[in-house]
Amino acid sequence: MKRAATIAVAAAGALGLVVAGFVALNWAPDRPVSQLATRWAPPPSTFIEIDGMQVHVRDEGRRDDPVPVVLLHGTSASLHTWDGWVRALEGQRRVIRVDMPGFGLTGPSPDGDYTIDSYIRFTRALLDRFGIARCVLAGNSFGGWVAWETALADPARVEALILVDSAGYAIRSQSVPLAFRVAKIPVLNRLMEVTLPRRLVESSVRNVYGDPGKVTPELVDRYYEISLREGNRSALVQRFAQLQPGTDEARIRELRVPTLILWGGRDRLIPAEYGGVFLRDIAGSRLVIFEDLGHVPQEEDPARTVAAVESFLDGLPD
Repeated sequence: MKRAATIAVAAAGALGLVVAGFVALNWAPDRPVSQLATRWAPPPSTFIEIDGMQVHVRDEGRRDDPVPVVLLHGTSASLHTWDGWVRALEGQRRVIRVDMPGFGLTGPSPDGDYTIDSYIRFTRALLDRFGIARCVLAGNSFGGWVAWETALADPARVEALILVDSAGYAIRSQSVPLAFRVAKIPVLNRLMEVTLPRRLVESSVRNVYGDPGKVTPELVDRYYEISLREGNRSALVQRFAQLQPGTDEARIRELRVPTLILWGGRDRLIPAEYGGVFLRDIAGSRLVIFEDLGHVPQEEDPARTVAAVESFLDGLPD
């Protein structure tokens, strides 16, 4: 009995040393947005007030476009994920992109509300702030979920949808990025708020690319540094706790808006079969699968994916 207690104390001590060593090696406290903005929010970035947040946005392209394209990123991403699309579209369209609450340089919501309803309210407030009566609403992953929910909540506002590896169904993932898994594990997710191994971020980004070889050190830098924005890691934990994919999936059949569905054939987080489910459930929609791309095809190969977008936009009625 005494020996067992001694072994338990020794094991606990050893574990404590391991944890202390991990924290010391990977210590990464929150960074204020002012420290990150110089690198990640140069012009044309601006910050606008919405619902008590200073929201990081970029408004680019033609000012006379009556139906702007609005871009919503996915979990733990930022408006930078759309860089390639914006370069292609800004000569013909007005393009607005935003760091969503809890992510990017916008950071956490003051009220800690990360339900889907809160993101719908935010998206509508964003459109109000820019005076947008009608838009083409595009979203990747979680941003796609917000996009189609917004189209259901405010159909008069959304002229067309572009869903890129969109969330919303109760999915069966083939592989989940390590950072997402850690964010859902009690105790470990609290540790993640003060530590962040760069290799954890790199592994997670490589996990969502069809070709991990395309993940550059500069790309990992972006994901890593923006994740350190004050409050983002805590917000990610809260968001995972508050949202359950699939709760509104039956309503997807109610969508009556021109919809382009883009998917990476090597997406292991939301496999390409779900692109087919969206195609089935949204009347008149069109699906394009890029067999060699992953979960963020707009970032992995912007030229090929935006070509499908341009074709879709050209086909919309004036």
